[in-house]
Amino acid sequence: MEPSGKDPVKDAGDPERDLSAERREEDRRIRILRRAVDFSLWIIRRTDITLPEAQNLVQGVRERALSLFPGKESAFDLIYAPRFRRAMAERFRLQ
Repeated sequence: MEPSGKDPVKDAGDPERDLSAERREEDRRIRILRRAVDFSLWIIRRTDITLPEAQNLVQGVRERALSLFPGKESAFDLIYAPRFRRAMAERFRLQ
């Protein structure tokens, strides 16, 4: 028995444990995506990256997001695309 008082053998099929594992996995994928977005935005804003390179970078982050969260294109477009557009507009003086 674990210090938590739960028996790992007895609770192996416990839906609550499975849900907790799913939450941890989703949290891990969210952290990966946030780091990729934050780092890419930093590169766009702070380095001498060209516009085509920045566009490729954004596309790569989008592809990574969709590999982490399949079928969530609209979520990426709603949450992250505006941040990238704003950063690129500021950096490259786009309209």
